[in-house]
Parts: sequence; structure tokens; C-alpha cells
Amino acid sequence: MDWIQFAIFFIGVVSLWLWNRTEANAHRRDIMCILREMQTEMKDFHGKLERQDAEFKTYLMMEERIRK
Repeated sequence: MDWIQFAIFFIGVVSLWLWNRTEANAHRRDIMCILREMQTEMKDFHGKLERQDAEFKTYLMMEERIRK
């Protein structure tokens, strides 16, 4: 009877370990996807900031020429 209990316990521990490992991999993939999306959003945001900065500098240069 002791070996059967040990075998059931061992099978349970191994199956829970495997299940935990697959869940961790799924979560890791989700996190990597979120990080990639964040990187693209940051690139878009910084691109918009650079464009806005260039437009503002152009506006300031034009105002300076008009005032002279």
C-alpha cells in the first residue's frame, strides 16, 4: 500500500510541475507580446514628439524672419 501511495503522490507532483511550467511559458509569451506593443507605442510617441518639435522650430524661425 505504501508504494501505491508514493506512486500517486509522485505522479501528482510531476503533473503539477508540468502544468505549472506550461502556464509560466504562456504568461511569458503574453508578457513579451505586451512589451513589444509598448515598444511600438513608444516609437510612435517619440516620432510624434520629434515631428511636433520640428514644426515648432520651423514656426519660431518663420516668426523670427517676419519680425526682422
